[in-house]
Amino acid sequence: MTSALQVKGLRKSYGEKVVLKGIDLCVRKGDIFALLGVNGAGKTTTLECIEGLRRYDGGSISINGKIGIQLQSAALPAHIKGSEAIRLFAKWNKTSPDPTMLAVLDTDSITNKQYQQMSTGQKRRLHLALALISDPDIVFLDEPTAGLDVEGRISLHNYILHLKAQGKTILLASHDMAEIESLCDSMAILKDGRIAFSGRVLELTERIQVNQGSLEQHFLKIAKGE
Repeated sequence: MTSALQVKGLRKSYGEKVVLKGIDLCVRKGDIFALLGVNGAGKTTTLECIEGLRRYDGGSISINGKIGIQLQSAALPAHIKGSEAIRLFAKWNKTSPDPTMLAVLDTDSITNKQYQQMSTGQKRRLHLALALISDPDIVFLDEPTAGLDVEGRISLHNYILHLKAQGKTILLASHDMAEIESLCDSMAILKDGRIAFSGRVLELTERIQVNQGSLEQHFLKIAKGE
C-alpha cells in the first residue's frame, strides 16, 4: 500500500490543556479520506498540524506529494475580483488553471465580481478553485459544500470523484454523513484527542447493517464513547 499521508504519535497541547494525545493516521494514495469528530475532539487542530498551519509538540507527519488546501474559514481582500485572484494564484504557482475545474466550479459567474459582493457559496467555490490551481497531489477540503445549493453540491461531488479518478488523494472534513458515505473510501473518528475508529467506510456501513441504525447514529455513538 502506498501512503499519501502518515501521522504517528501526533501530540498537541495549549498550555495545560492536552488536545491531541498521540494521533496515528495513514491515508492511502488515491483515497477519499474523512476526518470526523464532534466539537472539541481535536479535528481542526489535527488538520492544521498536518497542513503546516500549526506547530505540534510531538510525533511525526509525512506527506507524499504537493498539497492544496481549502480552509473552512478564509478571506481575500474585499475589492479583489474573482478573475484577479485566480490569475494571482496561478502566477504564484507558475501554472495555468485547469479549464475543466473552472467550468465545474462555475468561476465565470464570479469573474467580474469583487470578493465583498460574492455570496457564501460563490466564495467557497473561489476558495476551492484557488486550492486546486497548483494541481496538488493531496487536497484538503474543510466543509467544501458549506453554503452551496443542491446543484452546486452535486457538481462539486462529481468533481471530487473526478479528482480521485485522476489519482489524487482527498482529505475531507465534513459533518454531512450522507456526503461521507457516498464519497469516502476510509475515515477516522476522533474522540477526546484520540482515534476512536479508523478504517474503511464500508467496514462501518457493514456494522450498521448488522446492528441497524444510520451512519450518523453510529458516528455519534463512537464519538461519544458509547
